[in-house]
Amino acid sequence: MHMQTKTTYTVQEATRKLEHYCAYQERCHQEVRQKLKSMHMIPEAIDVIIVHLLEHNFLNEERFAKTFVRGKFRIKAWGRRRLTYELRQKDISKVNINQALAEIDETEYIEVFNGLAEKKANSITGISKHKKRRKLIDYLLYRGWETHLVYEKAKAVFG
Repeated sequence: MHMQTKTTYTVQEATRKLEHYCAYQERCHQEVRQKLKSMHMIPEAIDVIIVHLLEHNFLNEERFAKTFVRGKFRIKAWGRRRLTYELRQKDISKVNINQALAEIDETEYIEVFNGLAEKKANSITGISKHKKRRKLIDYLLYRGWETHLVYEKAKAVFG
């Protein structure tokens, strides 16, 4: 019969582990705090480690926000509303959210939107025009595209 041992970490060990965690992929403060809690670190140690990660640039909220926006916009074709919502859920500051969104090129934004909308519109078949339009609108709104863009597009595509 073997006993289950709860792994504990010294502040040094936890710091190294979190340096790797942050170096592997951009993280936000919330993810780092969660990770440290799951490692059973006490609040004082968590604060010390987070300060260390910030001072040594392993953790940078502005950089996280920009990377997040770039990735989700390019890979998932999320619009500004969804990007803002998801970053707010991660407790990212308004300033960092706005800076990250400002990096999206307006022309590229509209191109991605049009490409996504047209691809989706062409894939909706076998139902009434009204239902097709509704489906397209729901799809684009769920992905966080601005309402005015969505309704204009739906009107242009399905009348």
